[in-house]
Amino acid sequence: MALITPVMFWLLLLLLIPILLLLKKKQNVDKTPQNKQKHLPPSPPKLPLIGNLHQLGSPPHRSLLQLSKKYGPVMVLHLGRVPAVVISSAEAAKDVLKTNDLHCCSRPTYAGSRRLTYNYLDVAFSPYSDYWRAIRKICVVELFSVKRVQSYRSIREEEVAKMVKSISDHSSSSVAPVDVSEMLFALVASIVFRVGFGTSLQSSNYKSGKAIHKLLHDIETMLGGMSGAEYFPAWIGWIIDRITGVQKKFDRITRELDAFFQQLVDDHLTAGRKQEEHEDIIDALLRTLKEQTGLVGAAQLGHASVKAVLLNLLLGGIDTGAITMWWAMAELVKNPRVMKKAQQEVRNCIGNKGLVSESDMEQLEYLKMIIKETLRLHPPAPMILPREAMSHFKIQGYDVDPRTLILVNEGAIARDPKIWNDPEKFLPERFDGSSVDFRGQHYEYLPFGAGRRMCPGIYMATTTLEFGLANLVYWFDWKLPNGMKAEDLDMEESTDASPLLLVPEIFYQN
Repeated sequence: MALITPVMFWLLLLLLIPILLLLKKKQNVDKTPQNKQKHLPPSPPKLPLIGNLHQLGSPPHRSLLQLSKKYGPVMVLHLGRVPAVVISSAEAAKDVLKTNDLHCCSRPTYAGSRRLTYNYLDVAFSPYSDYWRAIRKICVVELFSVKRVQSYRSIREEEVAKMVKSISDHSSSSVAPVDVSEMLFALVASIVFRVGFGTSLQSSNYKSGKAIHKLLHDIETMLGGMSGAEYFPAWIGWIIDRITGVQKKFDRITRELDAFFQQLVDDHLTAGRKQEEHEDIIDALLRTLKEQTGLVGAAQLGHASVKAVLLNLLLGGIDTGAITMWWAMAELVKNPRVMKKAQQEVRNCIGNKGLVSESDMEQLEYLKMIIKETLRLHPPAPMILPREAMSHFKIQGYDVDPRTLILVNEGAIARDPKIWNDPEKFLPERFDGSSVDFRGQHYEYLPFGAGRRMCPGIYMATTTLEFGLANLVYWFDWKLPNGMKAEDLDMEESTDASPLLLVPEIFYQN
């Protein structure tokens, strides 16, 4: 979700006066009988040129929730010159993601996403097309199938064991807290680098959780940052982009990522290279693309396609897993009752064997509830990736025109008091005996989306989440540092995860 900065806001106001007369003509067109016949969703009053951008705060899903309380669960915002329908109820989300899925399963095109995905050769940001259907099928069948994810079990177990040893060594020699957020980014990145890239995190240019975290933050800034040319008339957008320096930032991030991805691909094409026991995702992509040579849609399957999919793996694989585990640990420390119950379940299941294995996960029902509740309160993307309408359709009786953005506010739906009892409380027990899950069939709960654009890597993400969290609560007791109390823990949502500093105490000594 693009936001407008204070500097940009005042700049736009200064540019506003000379063009008011030009906009007057456009406003008269909007009042023609043809437009009046349409049943459009309600909308907050908008300003000339910037529309409703000034009403978007941070985090966006919170400010949009407040607007929806006044204007309803289906409303229109104008992001500069771009109309956007915002969805804030489960019923309307079902209308979009199931009933009218085919009408709005494309993606908008932005400068940042276009450059990072090699002109939309990826899965997540590519507009709907023959090419997208082909590359998504490859990802679902070849990259993220249950069989392939299970084949990487030994890698997950090795990396989690390294993390446990590192924490144990620290706890044995120091009472200082550990930075759990950096530790979790390092864990998930290490797994993704080996599973996806066939290399260790330490042997790459990004040797720590902090370094990979910064890289991901830069990518997300580029994907979510505002390019004036996309929201305003061309000459105004050009001025904004030059003043904010957005293009220079795009250039730097794109060069850095392309060099990184190209080196990974070149390494995999080198004869006699050292390989993991199992085929990694780059190997699988190169093999599959070789088997499926030829044109797919308007694009040639090739190395650029590989690099575009690697971007999705980097973002979806690392950021989603690490931040969700971060929130789970923060909620457990914030709620000692839940922490104690989780530890009892895991420790009773494992006993004194001193080893948590992935085969134990099926028995840990309460742990699964904790992950579900974490994903409800803190979904990986509170605003599901924007869709774009490809044709006219209706949402809850309202007309939606082609090229309109569709923004589903999952963060609002997941805290809707009409659906959830005590929605602001962390209560894993709410999922006890419930059929609600995250596979896209329950529109009150959409942490991974739904429909054609649903995240294809759910099984990989949840497998890592369950196994990592189970080890953290089995091996250690966790305390806040320096006499902090649970109620002192900062749980404010922001665009970036704050450091989570905790003191580990070894529970089981192997």
